[in-house]
Amino acid sequence: MPGINAAITAINSYLPNYVLTNKELEQMVDTSEEWISTRTGIKTRHILKGKGKGTSDMGAEAVKGLLEKKGVDPSEVDLLICCTVTPDMKFPATANIISDKAGIKNAFSYDINAACSGFIYSLVTAAKFVESGLYKKVVVVGADKMSSIVDYTDRQTCVLFGDAASAVLLEPTTENIGVRDHIFQSDGFGSIHLHMKAGGSIKPPSYETIDAREHYVYQEGKLYLNLLFPIWQMFR
Repeated sequence: MPGINAAITAINSYLPNYVLTNKELEQMVDTSEEWISTRTGIKTRHILKGKGKGTSDMGAEAVKGLLEKKGVDPSEVDLLICCTVTPDMKFPATANIISDKAGIKNAFSYDINAACSGFIYSLVTAAKFVESGLYKKVVVVGADKMSSIVDYTDRQTCVLFGDAASAVLLEPTTENIGVRDHIFQSDGFGSIHLHMKAGGSIKPPSYETIDAREHYVYQEGKLYLNLLFPIWQMFR
């Protein structure tokens, strides 16, 4: 009897309306449109505006559009995983909030925090639930409001990030398709190069950490740009 594979059967995304251009960044920080474009390939990034708007708002829109595309009722979803480093709040999980906003009531949901690797971590995790035969409809949401943790006085990082959400639906299939394999390895040593200095258990929020602007993305030198630029050149 053929085994069960996990196939992506629908995909959807959400982008906020506001577009932050390189020209605008020229007015905010000591950089130029030419410098940003030639080193990163980035020309625009979408930014979520509006009081009280967070990652879950984008995630919920991506999920609602996903289910509508596929003709799936929210009650049919078994599991929702959200990968994010900008949760609405420390708890509850942003996945729980997205489920509520999308009308998903019969699923369990949780977050995965793995930064840039978050979506593929979540995708493989979701695939295993499907392959086990336990769940038939699993939603994976990748969503981040990076503008909420970007320091717009730091030209090394503020040019790189924007806000968006995407979602995929995984369903079982016996065909020779779907999520087939993966190789995961993690090296925690790299944390010294890209992290947030404060806000965690090592250095909780305080007047001092706020004054020192330690609740933003921190990058050690030009490492990230040096890694990104050769990759961008390969796909020009």
